[in-house]
Amino acid sequence: MTGEQVPAAEVARRAGLPRLGGRPPLVDYSRDLWERRALLVELARSRFRATNEGTRLGMAWVVIRPLLNAAVYGLVFGLLLPAGTRPDNFVPFLVVGIFVFQFFSGCLNDGAKAITGNLGLVRTLRFPRALLPLASVLQQLLALGPMMVVAAVICVVFGEPVGLRWLGLLPALLLLATFSAGVAMIAARATLHIRDITQLLPFVTRLLFYTSGIFYAVDRVGLPRAVEVVALLNPVHVYIALSRGALVEGQAVDGSTWWLGVGWALVVLVLGYLFFWRAEERYGRE
Repeated sequence: MTGEQVPAAEVARRAGLPRLGGRPPLVDYSRDLWERRALLVELARSRFRATNEGTRLGMAWVVIRPLLNAAVYGLVFGLLLPAGTRPDNFVPFLVVGIFVFQFFSGCLNDGAKAITGNLGLVRTLRFPRALLPLASVLQQLLALGPMMVVAAVICVVFGEPVGLRWLGLLPALLLLATFSAGVAMIAARATLHIRDITQLLPFVTRLLFYTSGIFYAVDRVGLPRAVEVVALLNPVHVYIALSRGALVEGQAVDGSTWWLGVGWALVVLVLGYLFFWRAEERYGRE
């Protein structure tokens, strides 16, 4: 016997006592997340209702705001850009692009604040913290539904024929939501460690807006081939292209774009989930 005192932490570990606030195994964490899906839905719904409660038009702003954006950008860029960079059905082309980007940017910005904006909740209650960025994505999905209904009506008004291709909108939006969930979790953890990221997000969002082909056709602006390939691989552009392919005639996409959409969604979701989970024990302590 050496008489050395065994550290209390080692004694607790041998006794099978879990560390308070420690990171649970990935399988247990995922199971706990699934079991609390009702909380996820309620968080998203309550935040969605509260978004515009204090305004006269209330939830109508969910649709009015992106419509105003589309009108402003359509007026400005419809006059400034050469006609050759725009498709003939420019209004449906623009509206679908604006609405899809509005969803993505909302997921990115709200996801970045998911932990830092809810520290009181994080520090007082035990639950899988991934619920918070995922609730932000679900909240944006609740807003996206009526927006896409309006987009479909606009497409019909401007002469877009309704056809079976419209069924492709649902998988396109599901892939977009999956990708955005991964982005939201990455942003949530990154912002916790480096708060200054929130100051950079508006510039990142603006850069993505102007480089994702929202108000111009990427393959018609005369970009150098290498730059054009990078622009076409941009995941935000991929999901905009998939959504346009469903609603806008003449914007059909090939199978490679669908594979890109699937690949971006799965890779970013898995990486984002693992990246977020690995810091689970640090949320609320930094």
